[in-house]
Amino acid sequence: MALSSLLQVLKKNSRLTRRQACRFGGMLGLFIYGIVQFRPGHVLAKSRKIYKKEGTLNLPAPMLDGDVSLQKTIKHRRTIRSFANKPLTVGQLSQILWAAQGITEDSGLKRAAPSAGALYPIDIYAVLGNNSVRELSQGVYHYYPPDHSIEKIIDTDAREDVAVASLRQMWMAVAPVILVITSEYSRITIKYGERGKRYAMIEVGHIGQNIFLQCEALGLCAGIVGAFYDTQVAGAIKTKKNHEPLIIMPVGWRL
Repeated sequence: MALSSLLQVLKKNSRLTRRQACRFGGMLGLFIYGIVQFRPGHVLAKSRKIYKKEGTLNLPAPMLDGDVSLQKTIKHRRTIRSFANKPLTVGQLSQILWAAQGITEDSGLKRAAPSAGALYPIDIYAVLGNNSVRELSQGVYHYYPPDHSIEKIIDTDAREDVAVASLRQMWMAVAPVILVITSEYSRITIKYGERGKRYAMIEVGHIGQNIFLQCEALGLCAGIVGAFYDTQVAGAIKTKKNHEPLIIMPVGWRL
């Protein structure tokens, strides 16, 4: 039905003035447009185009139960800046990535951390050195939540480059794995405008805590870094276009 026809119907069947009918029709049109533009399936399809590429590596299925209580992980969680020279297993990396952004419902949409409007603007990159993770070679890997898989971005060990870009905090480069968590703001500001950036920052806080607690449950530890040069970090790990680093989390074994 055309908008003019809608206004005529509203005028005939209500006590609204012409101005009120115009306002109501305009608001209804915006509401309908919003439903079409921002339905979850539409947004998810767009985000999948950003993620998916050929040559991904499937990760082991995550565990859904463990031996350490949530209460203990909260009590013992600490920010660690010293790591042992000991590799992780690919299963441990898989578990950490799942806890950060993994799919947690059967329908394949909702993830481990809450996201405003289920728009999920966050991406995670894992920076590995030689013998950092058993069964994986050095390089930078991009996590793909829908398939619980990783895609290799570059073949070099970029840990020292990330540390240098983080105001030369070289302790980071000792950790076997450095997680760089980024946001593509346009995936959330398309619905929420500039306030969407705040929602993305709230989301990355939830993700960071999930990583901390999952590491603690696995007998591992993690640090967290917010002091770095965004463009240098993005360049060091060759992030996808418009993926802006928000936090960096080195992960490994305690000394």
